[in-house]
Amino acid sequence: MELKPTITVKTTVQVSPEKAWEIWTTPQHIMQWNHASEDWHTPAAENDVRKDGKFSFTMAAKDGSFSFDFAGVYTKVEKNKHLAYAMADGREVSVDFLGDTNQTEIIETFEAENENSIELQQQGWQNILDNFKKHCESLS
Repeated sequence: MELKPTITVKTTVQVSPEKAWEIWTTPQHIMQWNHASEDWHTPAAENDVRKDGKFSFTMAAKDGSFSFDFAGVYTKVEKNKHLAYAMADGREVSVDFLGDTNQTEIIETFEAENENSIELQQQGWQNILDNFKKHCESLS
């Protein structure tokens, strides 16, 4: 089996790991930050955060021209610390929440897909992470 290249994106948010986890995993929050550009949004999100729990986030162009479900199954859940999941296409993702009471570093590592360049994938996932940071910090 061919090894897929991995990509890592990261950010630091000025909230506790517990707050970062809550914002990362709550559907109402996910719908606020889960987009790579301002012309996209997430109109629906379901998230069962437990081992073998499923998630599905509908990502859609605001003009209605395109949408898809970003979905998968959690393979490991350590509340406020670590998530791992397999996407619907089998690629694996891990997310670490490292921090203290005032700030959390989010480190997300995912297996690349073959359709888009590594740079484009990294930029898209980083943009989503940057939107997560903006959303977190707008709440505090």
